[in-house]
Order: sequence, then C-alpha cells, then structure tokens
Amino acid sequence: MATAAFSGLALTAGPRTLAGSARAADPITVSPTHPQYWSRGGNPVLLLGGSKEDNLFQIPDLEEHLDLLADAGGNYVRCTMSSRDQGNLWPFRFDETAGAYDLERWNDEYWARFERFLAAADRRGIVVQVEIWATFDFYRESWDANPFNPKNNVNYSAERTKLPLEVPTHPVYCDNRFFWSIPAHDNNMPVLEFQQRFVDKLLSYSLRHGNVLYCMDNETSVTAAWGRFWATYIKEKATEAGRTVETTEMWDPWDLDHVSHRESFDHPDTYSFVDISQNNHQIGQAHWDNGLRQIDRLRRAGHLRPVTNVKTYGADGGRHGGDTNEAVAKFIRSAFFGASAVRFHRPPSGLGLSETAQAVIRGLRDLSDRTAWFDGTPHNELLGDREQNEAYCRALPGRDYAVYFPDDGSVTLDLSALDGSASVTWLEVLEKRWSGPRLVAGGAPLSLDTPGPGHWIALVQPGLRRERPVAGGTE
Repeated sequence: MATAAFSGLALTAGPRTLAGSARAADPITVSPTHPQYWSRGGNPVLLLGGSKEDNLFQIPDLEEHLDLLADAGGNYVRCTMSSRDQGNLWPFRFDETAGAYDLERWNDEYWARFERFLAAADRRGIVVQVEIWATFDFYRESWDANPFNPKNNVNYSAERTKLPLEVPTHPVYCDNRFFWSIPAHDNNMPVLEFQQRFVDKLLSYSLRHGNVLYCMDNETSVTAAWGRFWATYIKEKATEAGRTVETTEMWDPWDLDHVSHRESFDHPDTYSFVDISQNNHQIGQAHWDNGLRQIDRLRRAGHLRPVTNVKTYGADGGRHGGDTNEAVAKFIRSAFFGASAVRFHRPPSGLGLSETAQAVIRGLRDLSDRTAWFDGTPHNELLGDREQNEAYCRALPGRDYAVYFPDDGSVTLDLSALDGSASVTWLEVLEKRWSGPRLVAGGAPLSLDTPGPGHWIALVQPGLRRERPVAGGTE
C-alpha cells in the first residue's frame, strides 16, 4: 500500500489560496461579549437557516438555493459529507480497470463541488456546519456502495481490516468497526490511514474559509473516544495552519439528559459548542423547557457557549417532530430560549427552505434587527394568565419585550420596568407583515390579545415620539 499520497494540509492547493479567501480574516468564533452566541467581524450574529438537502454541495442548483436563503435573511446551512442519495458523487476515484475505488486517488469533481459550495456560502455570509462522518452512509444499503467497504476498493481487504462487507443493522447498534479504528480502540492502521487522508483533504478546502463549523458525526452512538479523537485532530491541524476552529459532536439519544450528551456539555476544551438538535423531537412546552434547561445547565457549570439546532424537525406528513405548525413553533421557540443557530431540517422530515420556512427566517431576522437581541433573555415570568405553550417571552426589561404566540392567545405582560409610554407592534409571522405601532401606558400590566389565529409576535418597546397614538396601519 502506497503512503506517498499522505501529506499535511496544502492550503495553496486548489482554485483559491488562504490569502485569496474573501472572508478568511473574518472567521466564525464564539462571541467574547455574548458567549452564548457566535460572532463574525467582531459582532454577535444570530444564525438562521433552512435548506432542501443536507449535503448541499451535491445539488445542481446550488447558487440559486443559497440566494433564496440569503434573500430571506438566512445565514446558516448544514453540510453532511454524504454521498448516499441518487446522483451524488463519492470522494474517491473509481478505477474502471479494477472495477473498484482507489482510496489513494480523488474524485476531483466531488472536491470541486465542495470548494464551490464553501466559497459560494462564504460570499453570501452563510455559515456552514460540516458533519465529517455521515453516519448513515456506513450502514445498510449505503455501506454496500461505500468506497470504504473492503469489497469496493483496491486498497485493503476485509481480512486485513476486519471491516464487515455487510451491515444490515441501524447505526444505533454500532455494528460497523469502521468507527472503532482509532488508537484507543482497534488501532486499525490500514483503515485509519485513509480516514485521516479523507479528513486532511476536507480540511485543505475548509480551512481556507472562515465560515465553517465542525461537527464530528450525525446522530452517533459510538464511544466518546471516536469523537474526541477527530475533534482533537481537526483542532490541531487547524492550529498548524494558523487557524482556530469550533467543534461539536451530535449524539443520537433524543433525551438530552442521556449520559452520552455529557461528553459535549462537560468538555468545552474538546467541544466549543453544543448541538442540541435532538431536542427537536420534543413538542410544545416540553420543547421550550428542555431547551432552556440545557442553556441553564451550561451557565451553572461555568461552560456557557453556543448551542445549535441544525435540524428542526416537523412537517405535515413527516415522520418526526410534529406537523408544519409545530415545526414553525419549534424554530421560533429555539431562537427565543437562546439558541445561537436554528435551521429547518430537509423535507420530508422538516420544512427545508419552503415558503413557510422563508417567512419564519425573514420574520425572526426582522425581529432580531429591531431589538437588542443578544442582551435579551427568556422572561416567561413576566407573563400573566398564561397557559402552557400559550406564549413565550424574550425581553431586555425596560427596553425590549418580544412575546411569541404559537396560536391565538391572551396574556398580560408586566411592564413595571418600562416608564412612560410603550409602543406595541405585531408581526404576523407567516404573512411576513408588521402592524402598528399602537401607543399604550408603561409601568403596568399590558393585555396582549392576538389579532387572530396563527403565529404572532408582539414587540413592545419604549413609546415612539408621535403627536398622537396610532391605532393601526402598517409600518
């Protein structure tokens, strides 16, 4: 087996150099002033997104899709390094003579697609959360076609590597020894060599761009040592290249109190952010309570850092997370309880970048731009006459109060911290329409009654200077 192709990061290889990257000096980092959020260019940023696929670099209409997201105010997508869908390319070149893949030779078009995607997202200010190991590509039918399967490559045998030729089980059973190759487990050097080579190749493109977050796996059930190994490796390679990167792991259990999730929560030196997408299997009040509890948990432990929701489940006819209305509610609730990044999962299990998804992204972007969003915190205690899941409050008392209603409802809002008059405007989220403002007295409880059914957000701020109150109209 030749090893000459094994090399360190070559940041000058490919169509763009590090110095030529438009945003190379503007990396995504944890905000120094608001560590619960991300920062770019020295300013905190709220990441909102949705997409029709998880491996966007493989789709043919990439530029149009990213334009659609950016036009809606979105700036966050997921990128699984997956090849299991029809029409997808694998990262390795197929040797026609041998009738198998050669893991020492690259499929240039696969990597050209990846680079075009990263550059296109970077130009639009879109942050990409890359998942290094696309778990489901290594099980069942996908493993049957995967170049890493010994029967599909010319580089190693099943006898030498002890890798299975068939894995008929779900990834939760961890039956593929591919994920046990690291020195702490099988120390399977023939496999680990090519795994390292794949990661090095990925980093040779991604480290040119400052818009990349790194997640080790998708819904993994393997041991914590696997994720730690690759997170540490990626961070060290980045350091050697003069870069700093942010890493996380995504665990399979839907219960965020499951002990496996502690590996992300309790080890900030390994994982600089925490993905809590599995919370999106919860619905209603439980979704809010559980998500908020995770942020409180980080704060109490002294490890407050960004939490991301790269997969918001739910769609009419989907398998997970409720219907379309619940998906909209989960997306908004996640932003309100303090998630740093929220994205709609791909169809059919999510809303993708549908018109509904675009409306929600646009509405939340408008709302966050009108408020001191990063200084606000959840304040449901300011709501009176509230039933479970009726309304949710995010506020900077005395300045901004945003109250979200998943459906029609009526609550009171404590404005004792706001002196003088208050301005009330309403956002009908799915219609993308603001109405108001209406001036009311501050300093006392304010009754908030939704104008009708649907998803509504009331924004209450210090009163505008007007000659007389305005009862209606559109801003």
